[in-house]
Amino acid sequence: MPEVIVRKSVISIDEIFHEGGPPSAKPLLRGAISSVIINPFAGRYVEEITGFIDDLRPLGLQMAKDLLKALGGDPSVVEGYGKGAIVGEAGELEHGALWHAPGGYSMRDQLPASKAIVPSTKKVGGPGARLDVPVTHSNASYVRSHFDAIEVRVNDAPKANEMVVILVMTTGARIHNRAGGLAASDILGEDGLK
Repeated sequence: MPEVIVRKSVISIDEIFHEGGPPSAKPLLRGAISSVIINPFAGRYVEEITGFIDDLRPLGLQMAKDLLKALGGDPSVVEGYGKGAIVGEAGELEHGALWHAPGGYSMRDQLPASKAIVPSTKKVGGPGARLDVPVTHSNASYVRSHFDAIEVRVNDAPKANEMVVILVMTTGARIHNRAGGLAASDILGEDGLK
């Protein structure tokens, strides 16, 4: 399969102290890393594309390591995660689906306690397109306090022949969560759900 060619990467970290309520002693960190890559299938229909999944694995692993480092380097503080892709206009949605396995497994590799499926989203869009990347708890998908999304955009990407592949991580629940449901402290940790 084709070599993965990266044009640029962008990392952003939000420190959230409050959202109108009492300030937290420790801020919630929400991080995103985006890599802009050439889409080797842009502009044409290719039947067999799954080999590119293996080609994307090293990039996924490097992105997960870089994002974890930007969040302080300690895997034990990461409680939420998600992934996404924006495919340039000469590509198709299925090209973004190739990011599911390398994006998800790369984060789970760096976060040994993670058992929950990594939520995902994808779309086709032009330069500056925004994507709301879903976030759930990394060990139990039913933990309502961690249901969230991080809006991601790269100002000049994706160009028509590119894709933006994205990983997101958070260090905790929404800063003023009070919507009930399964608490993180009550996770059984057996099945990735509860």
